[in-house]
Amino acid sequence: MSELPELLRLGLASVAIGVGSVVQGAVGFGLALVAAPVCVLLEPRLVPGPILAASLVLTVVVSLRERGAMDVRGAGWALVGRVPGTLAGGLLLLRLSHSMLSMVFAGLVLLGVGLTAFGPTVSPTRRALLLAGAAGGVMGTVASIGGPPMALVLQREAGARLRGTLAAYFTVGSLMSLLVLVGIGRFGRWELMASAVLLPGVLVGYLASRRFTAWLDAGRTRSAVLAVSAVSALALLARHVW
Repeated sequence: MSELPELLRLGLASVAIGVGSVVQGAVGFGLALVAAPVCVLLEPRLVPGPILAASLVLTVVVSLRERGAMDVRGAGWALVGRVPGTLAGGLLLLRLSHSMLSMVFAGLVLLGVGLTAFGPTVSPTRRALLLAGAAGGVMGTVASIGGPPMALVLQREAGARLRGTLAAYFTVGSLMSLLVLVGIGRFGRWELMASAVLLPGVLVGYLASRRFTAWLDAGRTRSAVLAVSAVSALALLARHVW
């Protein structure tokens, strides 16, 4: 799609970001799942920087909406794990093939979904949150899809608590990843401009997402988390296979 004018490509990307924002605003994560494959086709430079910037704005407003239900302590332990994970993601971006990393992460997410759906329950213990935070830091920095590890750990929480805790974690975590991208030269003037063009999609999607939260909170949150996690892994695989 490189033959399309740049502003049109960015506008179409903003529409994809809007759809992703509906998913994340309702489920707790999923913006990059929906938007990243489309954005790669329209303009590869949108991943991971501008998508992370869009996610940062969305998680701030979701955090404000769900602030009364978030588990601040749980998000804090996950962020402790996110720090080394984010740094490791930055190093991996510099040293290893992006496609190879994404395929490995996709396989791990699918394994996690299978174990979660059919194996023993994963409780949000301190260790589990630390590991999920670290995994999310690596995946978010490398591929802009860092939600599944944390979502799988928190899947049995109430809908508002899940969304609030993930939003708090993503707000700080996305900022960490963006700072690393700036430090390694992967987020500059063009990425900042593109991020601004994506913002209308974020805000429209956030407003639309409020229509779906009550429906999901009626016992459907866990199924939504597993489904979105599985599709996110398949999207990562598809991005590099086709």
